[in-house]
Amino acid sequence: MIVDINIHHLPSDLFSNEKILNAFLDCVPREWGEIAHLGTVESGKKQLILEKPKGYQNLNYVEGDYNLEAKLQAMDDAGVDIALLRVPVWQEWLPLEACKAINDEAADICKRSNGRLFANAALPPWGGRDNIHELERCIKELGMVGVQLACHYGQLYLDDEAFKPYFKVLNEMNVPCVIHHTPLPVHWKGVYEWTNLRRELGRIMDQATAVGRELFSGMFEEFPNLKFIHTMFGGNWFAQQKLLTPKQGMKKEAMLRLDMSSGEQITRYLKNNIFFDMTHPASWGKDQVECAIKVCGADHVLFGSSFPVFYNWMNDGVKFMDTLDITAEEKELIMSGNAIKMFNLPVK
Repeated sequence: MIVDINIHHLPSDLFSNEKILNAFLDCVPREWGEIAHLGTVESGKKQLILEKPKGYQNLNYVEGDYNLEAKLQAMDDAGVDIALLRVPVWQEWLPLEACKAINDEAADICKRSNGRLFANAALPPWGGRDNIHELERCIKELGMVGVQLACHYGQLYLDDEAFKPYFKVLNEMNVPCVIHHTPLPVHWKGVYEWTNLRRELGRIMDQATAVGRELFSGMFEEFPNLKFIHTMFGGNWFAQQKLLTPKQGMKKEAMLRLDMSSGEQITRYLKNNIFFDMTHPASWGKDQVECAIKVCGADHVLFGSSFPVFYNWMNDGVKFMDTLDITAEEKELIMSGNAIKMFNLPVK
Protein backbone atom coordinates (compact mmCIF):
# COMPACT_ATOMS: atom_id res chain seq x y z
CA MET A 1 0.00 0.00 0.00
CA ILE A 2 1.10 3.57 -0.74
CA VAL A 3 -0.12 6.56 1.27
CA ASP A 4 0.73 10.08 0.10
CA ILE A 5 0.34 12.47 3.06
CA ASN A 6 0.87 15.66 1.04
CA ILE A 7 -1.78 16.35 -1.59
CA HIS A 8 -2.68 20.00 -1.99
CA HIS A 9 -6.33 20.92 -1.78
CA LEU A 10 -8.17 24.10 -2.72
CA PRO A 11 -11.88 24.62 -3.34
CA SER A 12 -12.76 23.24 -6.75
CA ASP A 13 -14.88 26.36 -7.41
CA LEU A 14 -12.14 28.75 -6.28
CA PHE A 15 -12.08 30.57 -9.63
CA SER A 16 -15.85 30.61 -10.21
CA ASN A 17 -17.17 31.31 -6.72
CA GLU A 18 -16.72 35.04 -6.20
CA LYS A 19 -17.23 34.79 -2.44
CA ILE A 20 -14.54 32.17 -1.85
CA LEU A 21 -12.15 33.78 -4.35
CA ASN A 22 -12.46 37.12 -2.59
CA ALA A 23 -11.90 35.41 0.74
CA PHE A 24 -8.55 34.15 -0.57
CA LEU A 25 -7.56 37.47 -2.12
CA ASP A 26 -8.71 39.70 0.71
CA CYS A 27 -7.08 37.78 3.56
CA VAL A 28 -3.55 38.21 2.20
CA PRO A 29 -1.85 40.98 4.23
CA ARG A 30 -0.72 43.50 1.63
CA GLU A 31 0.68 45.64 4.46
CA TRP A 32 3.31 42.93 5.02
CA GLY A 33 4.38 43.07 1.38
CA GLU A 34 2.30 40.04 0.31
CA ILE A 35 0.72 40.65 -3.12
CA ALA A 36 -2.11 38.33 -4.28
CA HIS A 37 -3.74 38.69 -7.69
CA LEU A 38 -5.32 36.77 -10.55
CA GLY A 39 -3.58 35.90 -13.80
CA THR A 40 -3.67 33.32 -16.59
CA VAL A 41 -1.35 30.64 -17.92
CA GLU A 42 -0.61 30.01 -21.63
CA SER A 43 -3.62 27.71 -22.01
CA GLY A 44 -5.89 30.51 -20.85
CA LYS A 45 -6.69 28.91 -17.50
CA LYS A 46 -6.87 31.24 -14.54
CA GLN A 47 -4.23 31.20 -11.86
CA LEU A 48 -3.99 32.67 -8.39
CA ILE A 49 -0.58 34.26 -7.85
CA LEU A 50 1.20 35.29 -4.68
CA GLU A 51 4.21 37.62 -4.86
CA LYS A 52 6.68 38.79 -2.24
CA PRO A 53 8.15 41.26 -2.85
CA LYS A 54 6.09 42.65 -5.72
CA GLY A 55 7.16 41.13 -9.02
CA TYR A 56 8.62 37.94 -7.47
CA GLN A 57 6.21 35.01 -7.63
CA ASN A 58 6.11 32.46 -4.80
CA LEU A 59 2.83 30.63 -5.38
CA ASN A 60 0.79 29.76 -8.46
CA TYR A 61 -2.53 27.93 -8.15
CA VAL A 62 -3.94 26.92 -11.53
CA GLU A 63 -7.60 26.37 -12.36
CA GLY A 64 -8.61 22.71 -12.69
CA ASP A 65 -5.70 21.19 -10.75
CA TYR A 66 -7.61 20.65 -7.52
CA ASN A 67 -10.80 18.75 -8.36
CA LEU A 68 -11.50 15.19 -7.26
CA GLU A 69 -11.04 13.71 -10.72
CA ALA A 70 -7.56 15.21 -11.12
CA LYS A 71 -6.50 13.87 -7.73
CA LEU A 72 -7.77 10.34 -8.32
CA GLN A 73 -6.31 10.20 -11.84
CA ALA A 74 -2.87 11.21 -10.57
CA MET A 75 -3.11 8.63 -7.80
CA ASP A 76 -4.08 5.92 -10.28
CA ASP A 77 -1.22 6.88 -12.60
CA ALA A 78 1.29 6.69 -9.74
CA GLY A 79 -0.16 3.68 -7.92
CA VAL A 80 -1.05 5.65 -4.79
CA ASP A 81 -3.83 4.02 -2.77
CA ILE A 82 -4.63 6.72 -0.20
CA ALA A 83 -3.83 10.43 0.01
CA LEU A 84 -4.21 13.09 2.69
CA LEU A 85 -5.38 16.58 1.75
CA ARG A 86 -4.05 19.88 3.05
CA VAL A 87 -4.49 23.51 2.06
CA PRO A 88 -1.10 24.68 0.77
CA VAL A 89 0.47 27.76 2.34
CA TRP A 90 -2.58 30.05 2.15
CA GLN A 91 -3.78 28.71 5.50
CA GLU A 92 -1.45 31.22 7.18
CA TRP A 93 -4.06 33.93 6.51
CA LEU A 94 -7.47 32.29 5.99
CA PRO A 95 -10.23 33.48 8.36
CA LEU A 96 -12.51 31.04 10.13
CA GLU A 97 -15.50 31.35 7.81
CA ALA A 98 -13.37 30.60 4.76
CA CYS A 99 -11.82 27.65 6.60
CA LYS A 100 -15.27 26.26 7.33
CA ALA A 101 -16.20 26.33 3.65
CA ILE A 102 -12.90 24.70 2.69
CA ASN A 103 -13.31 22.01 5.34
CA ASP A 104 -16.86 21.27 4.17
CA GLU A 105 -15.75 20.78 0.58
CA ALA A 106 -12.72 18.72 1.59
CA ALA A 107 -14.98 16.44 3.61
CA ASP A 108 -17.33 16.09 0.64
CA ILE A 109 -14.46 15.21 -1.68
CA CYS A 110 -13.21 12.61 0.80
CA LYS A 111 -16.69 11.10 1.06
CA ARG A 112 -16.95 10.85 -2.74
CA SER A 113 -13.48 9.28 -3.05
CA ASN A 114 -14.66 5.89 -1.74
CA GLY A 115 -12.09 5.75 1.05
CA ARG A 116 -9.09 6.96 -0.97
CA LEU A 117 -8.87 10.51 0.38
CA PHE A 118 -8.71 11.87 3.92
CA ALA A 119 -8.33 15.46 5.02
CA ASN A 120 -6.54 17.60 7.57
CA ALA A 121 -8.59 20.36 9.17
CA ALA A 122 -7.73 23.96 8.32
CA LEU A 123 -8.53 26.63 10.88
CA PRO A 124 -6.94 29.66 12.57
CA PRO A 125 -4.55 28.51 15.32
CA TRP A 126 -5.41 31.05 17.99
CA GLY A 127 -7.65 29.00 20.25
CA GLY A 128 -10.92 30.68 21.16
CA ARG A 129 -14.34 29.09 21.37
CA ASP A 130 -15.34 29.33 17.70
CA ASN A 131 -12.02 28.00 16.41
CA ILE A 132 -12.08 25.07 18.84
CA HIS A 133 -15.66 24.28 17.86
CA GLU A 134 -14.52 24.08 14.24
CA LEU A 135 -11.69 21.74 15.22
CA GLU A 136 -14.12 19.47 17.06
CA ARG A 137 -16.55 19.57 14.13
CA CYS A 138 -13.82 18.60 11.68
CA ILE A 139 -12.57 15.68 13.76
CA LYS A 140 -15.81 14.37 15.23
CA GLU A 141 -18.36 15.17 12.51
CA LEU A 142 -16.45 15.51 9.24
CA GLY A 143 -14.09 12.59 9.91
CA MET A 144 -10.84 14.48 9.41
CA VAL A 145 -7.71 12.68 10.57
CA GLY A 146 -5.41 15.55 11.56
CA VAL A 147 -4.95 19.30 11.50
CA GLN A 148 -2.63 21.48 9.52
CA LEU A 149 -0.56 24.44 10.54
CA ALA A 150 1.64 26.93 8.76
CA CYS A 151 5.30 27.09 9.76
CA HIS A 152 4.71 30.58 11.06
CA TYR A 153 1.89 33.11 11.21
CA GLY A 154 3.04 36.60 10.42
CA GLN A 155 6.28 36.83 12.40
CA LEU A 156 5.29 34.23 15.01
CA TYR A 157 6.72 30.73 14.82
CA LEU A 158 4.82 27.95 16.56
CA ASP A 159 6.78 28.13 19.82
CA ASP A 160 5.17 31.50 20.55
CA GLU A 161 2.84 31.62 23.54
CA ALA A 162 0.00 32.86 21.31
CA PHE A 163 -0.55 29.28 20.13
CA LYS A 164 -0.68 27.67 23.59
CA PRO A 165 -4.49 27.63 23.92
CA TYR A 166 -4.77 25.77 20.62
CA PHE A 167 -1.94 23.38 21.38
CA LYS A 168 -3.46 22.58 24.77
CA VAL A 169 -6.56 21.27 23.00
CA LEU A 170 -4.58 19.40 20.33
CA ASN A 171 -2.38 17.88 23.04
CA GLU A 172 -5.44 16.62 24.93
CA MET A 173 -7.11 15.28 21.77
CA ASN A 174 -3.92 13.61 20.48
CA VAL A 175 -4.49 15.03 17.00
CA PRO A 176 -1.49 14.82 14.62
CA CYS A 177 -0.39 18.10 13.02
CA VAL A 178 1.10 18.56 9.56
CA ILE A 179 3.28 21.67 9.44
CA HIS A 180 3.36 23.12 5.95
CA HIS A 181 6.03 25.60 4.94
CA THR A 182 5.14 29.20 4.18
CA PRO A 183 6.23 30.92 0.94
CA LEU A 184 9.24 32.54 2.62
CA PRO A 185 10.78 32.57 6.09
CA VAL A 186 10.23 35.55 8.38
CA HIS A 187 13.66 36.89 7.41
CA TRP A 188 13.57 36.49 3.63
CA LYS A 189 15.47 39.38 2.07
CA GLY A 190 18.68 37.44 1.46
CA VAL A 191 17.07 34.90 -0.89
CA TYR A 192 14.26 36.57 -2.83
CA GLU A 193 16.09 37.69 -6.00
CA TRP A 194 16.69 34.26 -7.53
CA THR A 195 13.74 31.98 -8.26
CA ASN A 196 15.17 28.70 -6.98
CA LEU A 197 16.58 30.29 -3.83
CA ARG A 198 13.29 32.03 -3.18
CA ARG A 199 10.95 29.13 -3.96
CA GLU A 200 13.02 26.24 -2.61
CA LEU A 201 15.71 27.46 -0.20
CA GLY A 202 13.24 29.91 1.32
CA ARG A 203 10.93 27.06 2.25
CA ILE A 204 13.82 25.00 3.61
CA MET A 205 15.00 27.91 5.75
CA ASP A 206 11.47 28.37 7.05
CA GLN A 207 11.08 24.71 8.00
CA ALA A 208 14.53 24.46 9.61
CA THR A 209 13.90 27.60 11.64
CA ALA A 210 10.52 26.31 12.76
CA VAL A 211 11.86 22.89 13.80
CA GLY A 212 14.79 24.47 15.62
CA ARG A 213 12.58 26.85 17.57
CA GLU A 214 10.19 24.07 18.53
CA LEU A 215 13.06 21.90 19.78
CA PHE A 216 15.09 24.52 21.62
CA SER A 217 12.06 26.27 23.15
CA GLY A 218 11.12 23.18 25.14
CA MET A 219 7.45 23.53 24.13
CA PHE A 220 7.02 19.76 24.07
CA GLU A 221 7.57 19.61 27.82
CA GLU A 222 4.21 21.37 28.17
CA PHE A 223 2.61 19.53 25.23
CA PRO A 224 4.19 16.05 25.18
CA ASN A 225 1.44 14.48 23.06
CA LEU A 226 1.90 16.80 20.09
CA LYS A 227 3.07 15.09 16.92
CA PHE A 228 4.40 17.57 14.32
CA ILE A 229 5.04 16.33 10.77
CA HIS A 230 7.19 18.91 8.97
CA THR A 231 7.47 19.19 5.20
CA MET A 232 10.75 19.10 3.27
CA PHE A 233 12.48 16.86 5.82
CA GLY A 234 12.05 19.67 8.33
CA GLY A 235 14.26 21.91 6.22
CA ASN A 236 17.06 19.32 5.97
CA TRP A 237 17.05 19.01 9.74
CA PHE A 238 18.92 15.70 9.49
CA ALA A 239 21.94 17.57 8.10
CA GLN A 240 22.29 19.94 11.07
CA GLN A 241 21.00 17.79 13.90
CA LYS A 242 24.41 16.82 15.27
CA LEU A 243 25.92 20.22 14.56
CA LEU A 244 23.31 21.98 16.69
CA THR A 245 23.53 19.57 19.61
CA PRO A 246 27.29 19.30 20.29
CA LYS A 247 28.62 17.16 23.12
CA GLN A 248 31.09 18.19 25.80
CA GLY A 249 34.62 17.00 25.00
CA MET A 250 37.04 15.29 27.37
CA LYS A 251 39.26 18.35 27.78
CA LYS A 252 37.93 21.37 29.63
CA GLU A 253 37.55 24.36 27.34
CA ALA A 254 38.66 27.87 28.25
CA MET A 255 35.08 28.92 27.59
CA LEU A 256 31.96 27.28 26.18
CA ARG A 257 30.80 29.10 23.10
CA LEU A 258 27.91 26.68 22.46
CA ASP A 259 25.21 25.14 24.64
CA MET A 260 26.31 21.59 25.44
CA SER A 261 23.36 20.77 27.70
CA SER A 262 20.41 20.38 25.34
CA GLY A 263 21.40 17.32 23.29
CA GLU A 264 19.61 14.70 25.37
CA GLN A 265 16.43 16.76 25.62
CA ILE A 266 16.33 17.50 21.90
CA THR A 267 16.97 13.85 21.07
CA ARG A 268 13.91 12.99 23.15
CA TYR A 269 11.76 15.53 21.31
CA LEU A 270 12.97 14.24 17.95
CA LYS A 271 11.95 10.75 18.99
CA ASN A 272 8.56 11.61 20.45
CA ASN A 273 7.30 14.78 18.77
CA ILE A 274 8.95 15.59 15.42
CA PHE A 275 8.38 13.67 12.18
CA PHE A 276 9.19 14.46 8.56
CA ASP A 277 7.30 14.64 5.27
CA MET A 278 9.63 13.73 2.37
CA THR A 279 7.98 16.33 0.08
CA HIS A 280 8.57 15.12 -3.51
CA PRO A 281 11.54 12.88 -2.61
CA ALA A 282 12.81 12.38 -6.17
CA SER A 283 13.82 16.05 -6.21
CA TRP A 284 16.30 15.57 -3.37
CA GLY A 285 18.56 12.83 -4.74
CA LYS A 286 19.26 9.27 -3.71
CA ASP A 287 22.22 9.97 -1.39
CA GLN A 288 20.40 12.76 0.41
CA VAL A 289 17.20 10.78 0.99
CA GLU A 290 19.08 7.71 2.18
CA CYS A 291 21.02 9.92 4.59
CA ALA A 292 17.80 11.50 5.88
CA ILE A 293 16.26 8.09 6.50
CA LYS A 294 19.39 6.86 8.26
CA VAL A 295 19.61 9.89 10.55
CA CYS A 296 15.90 10.45 11.21
CA GLY A 297 14.88 6.80 11.26
CA ALA A 298 12.41 5.21 8.84
CA ASP A 299 9.76 5.35 11.58
CA HIS A 300 9.93 9.17 11.47
CA VAL A 301 9.68 9.73 7.70
CA LEU A 302 6.46 9.78 5.64
CA PHE A 303 5.99 9.83 1.88
CA GLY A 304 4.51 13.02 0.43
CA SER A 305 4.44 14.38 -3.13
CA SER A 306 3.10 17.98 -2.95
CA PHE A 307 0.86 17.18 -5.93
CA PRO A 308 -0.07 19.13 -8.06
CA VAL A 309 2.79 21.65 -7.81
CA PHE A 310 4.37 19.40 -10.43
CA TYR A 311 2.13 16.61 -11.74
CA ASN A 312 5.08 14.24 -12.08
CA TRP A 313 6.24 14.62 -8.48
CA MET A 314 3.81 11.95 -7.30
CA ASN A 315 4.61 9.41 -10.01
CA ASP A 316 8.36 10.10 -9.94
CA GLY A 317 8.37 9.94 -6.14
CA VAL A 318 6.80 6.49 -6.05
CA LYS A 319 9.27 5.15 -8.64
CA PHE A 320 12.19 6.84 -6.88
CA MET A 321 11.49 4.99 -3.64
CA ASP A 322 12.29 1.70 -5.43
CA THR A 323 15.82 2.93 -6.15
CA LEU A 324 16.76 3.48 -2.50
CA ASP A 325 19.03 1.11 -0.63
CA ILE A 326 16.68 0.60 2.30
CA THR A 327 15.06 -2.52 3.70
CA ALA A 328 11.57 -3.68 2.81
CA GLU A 329 10.49 -2.95 6.37
CA GLU A 330 11.82 0.62 6.17
CA LYS A 331 10.08 1.20 2.85
CA GLU A 332 6.79 -0.11 4.22
CA LEU A 333 6.95 2.29 7.17
CA ILE A 334 7.70 5.28 4.95
CA MET A 335 5.20 4.50 2.22
CA SER A 336 2.23 3.60 4.41
CA GLY A 337 2.87 2.20 7.90
CA ASN A 338 3.75 5.47 9.63
CA ALA A 339 0.82 7.32 8.08
CA ILE A 340 -1.68 4.59 8.92
CA LYS A 341 -0.55 4.60 12.54
CA MET A 342 -0.20 8.35 13.08
CA PHE A 343 -3.47 9.34 11.40
CA ASN A 344 -5.35 6.22 12.56
CA LEU A 345 -6.43 5.49 9.01
CA PRO A 346 -9.18 2.86 8.68
CA VAL A 347 -7.07 0.44 6.64
CA LYS A 348 -7.55 -3.29 6.96
